[in-house]
Amino acid sequence: MEEVPAAPNEGISLSALRSQFSVNGEEGPKYGFDGNIYHYGDGTSVASQNSSQILTGYNTLDVGPNYDFYANTNALGRVRRSRPSLFQLHSNIEEDSFPPPLYEETNTCRAPGDSSEDDVEEPQSEPARFGWVKGVMIRCMLNIWGVILYLRLPWITAQAGIGLTWVIILLSSCITGITGLSTSAIATNGKVKGGGTYFLISRSLGPELGGSIGLIFAFANAVAVAMHTVGFAETVQALMQESGASMVDPINDIRIIGVITVTCLLAISLAGMEWEAKAQVLFFIVILVSFANYIVGTIIPATPQKQAKGFFNYKADIFAENFVPNWRGPEGNFFGMFSIFFPSATGILAGANISGDLKDPTVAIPRGTLMAIFWTTISYLIISATIGGCMVRDASGVMNDTLDSNTSNCQGPACLNGWDFTECITNRTCPYGLINQYQSMSLVSGFAPLITAGIFGATLSSALACLVSAPKVFQCLCKDNLYPVIGFFGKGNGKNDEPIRGYVLAYIIAVCFVLIAELNTIAPIISNFFLCSYALINFSCFHASITNSPGWRPSFRFYSKWMALLGAVVSVIIMFLLTWWAALIAIGIVIFLLGYVLYKRPSVNWGSSVQAGSYNMALSYCVSLNQVDDHIKNYRPQCLVLSGAPSCRPALVDFVGTFTKNLSLMICGNVVTGSPSPSTLDAASSNSHITWLNKRQIKSFYHGVVANDLRAGVKMLLQGAGLGRIRPNVLLTGFKRDWRKDKPSCIDNYIGILHDAFDLQYGVCVLRMREGLDMSRQAQTHVNPGFEASPERGVNTCVPPAPPANFSLDPDAMVTEPQPQPCTVFQSQQGKKTIDVYWLFDDGGLILLLPYLLTRKKRWARCKVRVFVGGDIQRKEEQKKEVMDLISKFRLGFHDVEVLPDINARPQPEHVRRFEELIGPYRLNTAQKDGHVTAEQINQDCPWMVSDKEIETNKPKTLRQIRLNEVLQDYSRDAAIIFVTMPVGRRGQCPSALYMAWLETLSRDLRPPVLLVRGNQENVLTFYCQ
Repeated sequence: MEEVPAAPNEGISLSALRSQFSVNGEEGPKYGFDGNIYHYGDGTSVASQNSSQILTGYNTLDVGPNYDFYANTNALGRVRRSRPSLFQLHSNIEEDSFPPPLYEETNTCRAPGDSSEDDVEEPQSEPARFGWVKGVMIRCMLNIWGVILYLRLPWITAQAGIGLTWVIILLSSCITGITGLSTSAIATNGKVKGGGTYFLISRSLGPELGGSIGLIFAFANAVAVAMHTVGFAETVQALMQESGASMVDPINDIRIIGVITVTCLLAISLAGMEWEAKAQVLFFIVILVSFANYIVGTIIPATPQKQAKGFFNYKADIFAENFVPNWRGPEGNFFGMFSIFFPSATGILAGANISGDLKDPTVAIPRGTLMAIFWTTISYLIISATIGGCMVRDASGVMNDTLDSNTSNCQGPACLNGWDFTECITNRTCPYGLINQYQSMSLVSGFAPLITAGIFGATLSSALACLVSAPKVFQCLCKDNLYPVIGFFGKGNGKNDEPIRGYVLAYIIAVCFVLIAELNTIAPIISNFFLCSYALINFSCFHASITNSPGWRPSFRFYSKWMALLGAVVSVIIMFLLTWWAALIAIGIVIFLLGYVLYKRPSVNWGSSVQAGSYNMALSYCVSLNQVDDHIKNYRPQCLVLSGAPSCRPALVDFVGTFTKNLSLMICGNVVTGSPSPSTLDAASSNSHITWLNKRQIKSFYHGVVANDLRAGVKMLLQGAGLGRIRPNVLLTGFKRDWRKDKPSCIDNYIGILHDAFDLQYGVCVLRMREGLDMSRQAQTHVNPGFEASPERGVNTCVPPAPPANFSLDPDAMVTEPQPQPCTVFQSQQGKKTIDVYWLFDDGGLILLLPYLLTRKKRWARCKVRVFVGGDIQRKEEQKKEVMDLISKFRLGFHDVEVLPDINARPQPEHVRRFEELIGPYRLNTAQKDGHVTAEQINQDCPWMVSDKEIETNKPKTLRQIRLNEVLQDYSRDAAIIFVTMPVGRRGQCPSALYMAWLETLSRDLRPPVLLVRGNQENVLTFYCQ
């Protein structure tokens, strides 16, 4: 379109260049041009809504960059804009009086004069959104500073020693750090919505792995609620025991306290994210105060009471003694300690799990997660070193166990500090010390109740974070409808879309695991689930990077694909080193859920890296095939099927799909006649055709083209379909049954397509069925009449001939609602019928290869292949043996050969007369009866007409086709399918009407399907091994 400068002093307007037009809908004008400006039906103008004139200085349909053009959502109460299409910019408006609207209107727009108050939507209040500190860093730190920090880290230090404890902490931090970097990269590669870890993995690796890990991760978070709650309950029960109080017994007391606590946390969660965030900030302050209290306590001189329990302030000898491991109990090994500690590092995804509640997830997740990992790692290292440097492993707690001068065999570092705990160390009965008492930090601190408050804050905050994370992740998974039944839990409530049902489900799971009441039993259960999640997050980052997809553009650059791969491998290795049977269970669950999603094939497309990887692999293999020359042993019939819209000829599609499935290329070609326009392009390239093929489980490509006529379009397909060496070599089309009723030019086009295929070295197959192939007329769907315009059906005779009342062949209808698929003869079991092959002329072996491929399929496996060849009655047995020897060398497994000595006999006179009646309307002499027109002019203007000379020249071939039909009637009435060598008419010597009459005569009045086959005269079979 011509652009005109918008100079105010020049009297040039677009009205001089464009005609006035408008687009009218049912509700009145939607879009118009009044000669000066484009406008909507609501009165708003395009010019007032774009910045083209400001940006370019031109008044043009082109618009400048705008956020609306790239966003999937629109602001409430305003028109959603979209850029003009290429058709609108490129086409001539004067020629198109009704172009599509320039901008799309959303449901928020109203027709002029519509002021119904009932339809006015009140804008909802903005839900609570959090920044990177409050929403991610604090939340992650609280989740990491869980029950393990206060109740198990001193015990792990006593078991593994300070040195190996640091190794455990740093190894855990390395895994979580690498995972944090991978998470940051994925989170910054586009706008992140709610769903946390599941959203990141599923949108990166696809629904298959994303769905399975989403279920596992949500379940692991629900179990983590129980782990942190049991830690809290243990602390409360210990306080009750110190004061001599008890409800039932220690185990049941922990269960009762745990259930009550989880119930209270559920109430806080149901109150909303704002209350939950306020509670988390309060817990964070309490924990910081408890840390300060602990550090101060290590400096305050120890009282005799604390010394009796093993605390002596900082001592070099105690540090040296506690630096090396001292394994005790069944869990006394490195990986036993690692399995107990590692869940404390799993809180790094707490912030990402509420991604839908963050102001800017792409900024908050990387910054908050990495800062949380750094500070919590420092705090773990400090606490491990300080507690190991000032407290011994074993102490009696008895004030009288001081060291006297008579003691000679004193054991342990306490001896150097005036205490003798030898007796309880020898008897392994010491009730105090790092390795015997979980509450060691309370003993060391300056004010013990603050440590208790810190334990309460750490355990409750971690439990609360997990209780919020599990439903949020699970809700996103439920909304994606990847699995049945669970969609019930996807419903949200309130402005924050709170998953109330998910909270209740997580509560029930947590209560079930709280009843175990044993922290060391619960912790390893979730370790493998979290490690599995970390492995997939790291692999997602690696896979997205290695595929080199242009869509992988994370704004967070501080990651390495090889480090991500290392993190994934290490996570899997650690899974097996921790608990090999639990690792197998976790991986088995992932594989089971993966297989289910692969089987169901949900209709989602998230642009995953798996799709990019598939493209890379396919492209690489296609290019590598260029380096390999074709070989007869690797020949495959790669079929271009002129199906039109595939749903219109299901029998043709089913037949080709039978022998090409999992073997070779199949392309369904569709020619839409007309000039290129949005409507014709959409009809040719609609994805609904692919959807129909997929629903029918046909492994085929679809290629649609727009052309002025059918033959030109087929030429485009013959020369342009395929890629590299993966391109068609066989053209397969349906027989044109209505050729006698159609225009003669259509016959010439149809036969011309066959000639074009021969010219391009294609093998050609024509399928004819007694019931026909085309179902488009009956189903009243659009179909290109050039393929087959007769109202025929390729429907199995075992089913009612008329389709159900609600039956539709429209592919778009099949996408939106389930439709009964038409049943064809090629979808049923063929039983012990015969496949009859009339190998009359050698075309390279294609006519033998196709039935062999059919017999490899289960539906045709029981069929017996009979090969018929022409011969001389004098040499019948000799010729049969020659053909048998040749076929046996091809190793096809065909053992039934029949020589037809009477194939060259003269046909019956009535059949000859029938052929003459068939060709009569196309005889040249009949067109000249009134004639003032010369034969040469008629031959030039009407190439389908047949002259007497051409009839006489081709008489032997004509009689052969008539006789062959008689042979087929005699030998193959009950066959499952008949393969016949297709005759070839010489271009220029055999008019199209005569050739069409040959094909008609050869295949007429036969009950079984008939496939006319002609290879390209090049070998497709060989009996050599090289």
